[in-house]
Amino acid sequence: MHTKAPNPVHLLQNQNTLPLIETYFQFVQLKQLYRQGWLKRGVPPERCESVAEHTLGVAVLAMLLADTAFPELDPLKVLRMALLHDFGEIGAGDFTPIDGITLEDKHRLEKESILNALSNLPNGSDYIAIWEEFEESKSPEARFVRQIDRLEMGLQASIYEMQGLLGTDEFLQSASRAQKSEPLQVIIAELFRLREGEG
Repeated sequence: MHTKAPNPVHLLQNQNTLPLIETYFQFVQLKQLYRQGWLKRGVPPERCESVAEHTLGVAVLAMLLADTAFPELDPLKVLRMALLHDFGEIGAGDFTPIDGITLEDKHRLEKESILNALSNLPNGSDYIAIWEEFEESKSPEARFVRQIDRLEMGLQASIYEMQGLLGTDEFLQSASRAQKSEPLQVIIAELFRLREGEG
C-alpha cells in the first residue's frame, strides 16, 4: 500500500500509554494512507486524497443529507458510522476491486484491524458494533452510509476529472449504481449533467 509515512503506532512500541493515545496514533495511519484507486488511475500522490480525507467527506455528506432528506435516521448513529467505516483500513490497507482479494479475506483483515484499534477503549465494543453494523448493512443507517460512501467517491471523481487528473467515468458509474434513494440519485444525475457541460 502506498502511504505518506509509516504507521505512527510503531512510535509507541514498548511504551505503556493511554488507550486513547494509542487509538489516535493508529487513526493517523488513515491520514497517511492514500486512496489506492486514485493512484492506480494516475492521480499523482501530491494531489491524491487520503482515506481520512475521504472519511471526512463521507461524514460531512452523511450529516448534511441525513438532516435534510432522511429525518427518519438516527443522526448520531449515522455520524459515528461515517467516521468509523474506514477504521478497518488502518491495518488492512485500502483494497480496490482490482486487487484480487476475496471479500472474506478483506473483511477478516479489516476486522482484525478494527479490533486492534478500538478494543482497549472503554466504549470500544460499542464502536466495533457500529462498524459491524455498517459492514453487514444491518440497519437503514448502515445502508444509507454505504450509499454516501460511494456518493463521496463519485463527487471526488468529478472534481478530479474537472481538474484534468482523471479521464474515466468508471467511478461515477460505480457511484451511480450504488444509489438506491431518490435524493441521492438526484445528486448523481446532476454530476452527470455537469460532466456533459449542460450547466
